[in-house]
Order: sequence, then C-alpha cells, then structure tokens
Amino acid sequence: MRVTVAIPCYNEAPTIAKVVADFRAQLPSAEIVVFDNDSTDGSGEKALAVGARVVREKRRGKGFVMQTMFEHVDADYCVIVDGDDTYFAEDVQAVLKPVVDDQADMAVGERLQGASSTALNDLHRFGNRAIIGIVNLVFRTRFKDVLSGYRVVNRNFMRAVPLITGGFETETELTLQALEKGMVILEVPVRYRARPEGSYSKLSPFADGYRILLTMALMLRNHRPLYFFSLIALALFAADLGYLVALFAGVLPSWRPLVHGLVLAGLGSLGLGLILFGVILNAVNAGLREMIALARRPR
Repeated sequence: MRVTVAIPCYNEAPTIAKVVADFRAQLPSAEIVVFDNDSTDGSGEKALAVGARVVREKRRGKGFVMQTMFEHVDADYCVIVDGDDTYFAEDVQAVLKPVVDDQADMAVGERLQGASSTALNDLHRFGNRAIIGIVNLVFRTRFKDVLSGYRVVNRNFMRAVPLITGGFETETELTLQALEKGMVILEVPVRYRARPEGSYSKLSPFADGYRILLTMALMLRNHRPLYFFSLIALALFAADLGYLVALFAGVLPSWRPLVHGLVLAGLGSLGLGLILFGVILNAVNAGLREMIALARRPR
C-alpha cells in the first residue's frame, strides 16, 4: 500500500515543518510532498529541511496546487491536508480507513461539528453552512462539510476526477466532480484547532464565497443542463406571471398594450426556449456518458 501525504502550502513558514513531522510520525512509510505555491517566506526551504519532497507551483491559487498535486502524485492513496497546522495528524488513520477498506473513493474530514469559536469564527461558520445548504439542496446530498482541507482519495479518484478551478473553490469542485463521476464520498469527524500565533488565513470570505457559488452554478450548467435551465425558465415564468398580475391590478399603465404584450410574450418564449435548450444539452450529455461508460469496458 503506497500512501502519499500531499500538503498544499502558501506562506506557512511558522507551521509547515511541524505538519511534516507530525504526519511522518503517524505514517512513517508514506511519502510526504509539500506543494509550495510560490511562497515568499521560505516555506519550501523549511519543508526541505525536515525531509519533505517539495514541488513548486508558480500559479497562485489553491486550485492550481490541487491540479499539480493530481498530476504528480503516484500512489494508491493520497492524504491531502492543509499546511497551517489546524488539522490533527493523529486523525489520519480514521480518515484513511474508509478509503483503504474500499468503502469510499474519497473520505472528507468533517470539522464543523467539533470546531470551537476560536478555530472558526461566526462569519466563516455561517459561510460554510450556507454553501453546504445550497449544495445539499441543489445536488440532493447530505454533506456536513464540503470545504474541509483534510481528505483522502484513492488512485481511481485522482485519475478520473478533473479539476479546472484555480482558487479556494477547488474543494467544492472536488466534491461536485466526484458526484458527477459516481464516486462514493464519506465524511469522517475530525478535530480542528485555531491557527497558531504568526500564521494567518489566506481565505477571503466574500470573494471566495462568490467564486464557490459561481463554481456550483457552472457545474450545474455543465453536468445537469436541464435542471439548470429549467430553474432559470421557472424564474422567467414567475416574472411573467407577476407582470400579468400587476397589469390586471392596475399597477402598470394600460395605455401601451403592445408593449405589455411583447414583454409577456418575450418572457414566456424565452423560458420555453431555455427549457428546450436544456433538453437538447441533457440528451448530448447522456450520449457522452454512454460513450464513456462503454470506453471503460475491456475490448
């Protein structure tokens, strides 16, 4: 069993050496690779000094680091953990177990239930729960933590799941791409602590939250087009109905019936057109899935 511990790292000089040492103590036979995201504080050198292999990624952004990680790691199982020392290395066996036992393709360290207010402030906790709620509603799942930086994936996951985003939205993309590929995901409760003194978060709650929501919308458009365009069509039909009610209630002036007719017809036609567009794209996607499924079979 070949295990690699992959540690994304951007300016984590106060903590990276400890993270490497902690995981080496728990997994002495594993390869430990630090993926240095063009750090300027000597993080890569500190990782090298304690015996980790260092791979540098010049493109700034955690998503780019994750892409490089999947391109470089050649192991049966890959432990992915942030280099900020907020996760406990002692929990790694619990996160590894469902993947090694072939119960899941990806195990996610679920940290929200046990995290203290010092580890996760109210803003971060609210943002996490809002995003989880949207994911669970739209994709019909029951996840508790889709933004965790502590995961284990198997070789099949690394070979089959594509990543294209460049920022902190990569964790959401990991989950949604895995769902699309039919992967099994399990969550394992883990402990989570506050960053040590001298370490600071690179997360921008509002900007990164917007990118996460945009990633979910794009994933929904690309992989479930009928559902995506039907939602937009439903909003247009609701606007059409609201316009009609306002017109009959006398809220809108009735002296331009042609304009009102064009607005009502336009909204309704656009909604029907989007549904038809979604049906066509959905049929194309179904055909591609069938081709991919057949391509996996031995000849």
